[in-house]
Amino acid sequence: VQLVESGGGLVQAGSSLRLSCTASGGTFSSYAMAWFRQAPGKEREFVAGVDWNGERTFYADSGKGRFAISRDNAKNTLYLQMNSLKTEDTAVYYCAADTNLRTVQLGGGDYWGQGTQVTVSS
Repeated sequence: VQLVESGGGLVQAGSSLRLSCTASGGTFSSYAMAWFRQAPGKEREFVAGVDWNGERTFYADSGKGRFAISRDNAKNTLYLQMNSLKTEDTAVYYCAADTNLRTVQLGGGDYWGQGTQVTVSS
């Protein structure tokens, strides 16, 4: 399956952004999905995940209360709504897919997008 992220950009602290990840080449509803991010000089970190039909979501502490992950299986698209952005949210954001929910929960995935840059200025 191919994943393409979009929606990143340069915003001020306190602003909102919605990232999208569009999937093709596979059965989107067969995959648990997740968002990860990697800031310069830092390791990749898990941000949020969602199960195959969107009923279960889970978040890293860094995004709880500010980020919301969702999916639209009819549109083969995963979303990440990010509110109250902070400068420390600056990173390249990646979406990932795996048929195994546990793999996603542990920070992995069989398929990855190329990433979209999010830059939050003070």
